[in-house]
Amino acid sequence: MVEIELQLPTHQHKNGAEEFKQEFFHNNESIIHGSALFDQMNYEEWLANTVKNQSPETVSEDWVVTTTFFAVRKADKRIVGMVDIRHNLGHDFLASFAGHIGFSVRPSERKKGYAAKILALGIGYAKTLNLEKVMLGCFADNLPSNRTIEKCGGVLTEVKPFPDGTPVNIYWILSHL
Repeated sequence: MVEIELQLPTHQHKNGAEEFKQEFFHNNESIIHGSALFDQMNYEEWLANTVKNQSPETVSEDWVVTTTFFAVRKADKRIVGMVDIRHNLGHDFLASFAGHIGFSVRPSERKKGYAAKILALGIGYAKTLNLEKVMLGCFADNLPSNRTIEKCGGVLTEVKPFPDGTPVNIYWILSHL
């Protein structure tokens, strides 16, 4: 199986990250889940924001301390996905819908097992933050992501409507496993 690793974003990732983002847009996907709003910012602005949000001293007042990683294939250094780990649920949106972890896989790398690897690595990182369990929210109609969450130990605890009425599945995963 192909190995991946989580890497904190740096200026060296810029070209690969821009290719990653454009692939979503070319696939008619305007939202990149688990990207800390990369889909809404240029790389430099986004990078500065992710660095700022890593520290309790500099995190945005309207957010929580968060660590965002690229999932990079070791063999060729290609960014295959992203994962965003929120250190707590101290924001209404996170506590209600998004949870501790958001993740994505670039369209051309889907159905290759990367999502489960990315989520497992994210859960491993959450464990280093002393989070005994993590919450994930996922739209009910996103069957591949729901299966991935369940494969990684997710237990469906609630289904509720997103503000637009779309059903959201709420999962919890014990991170000490």
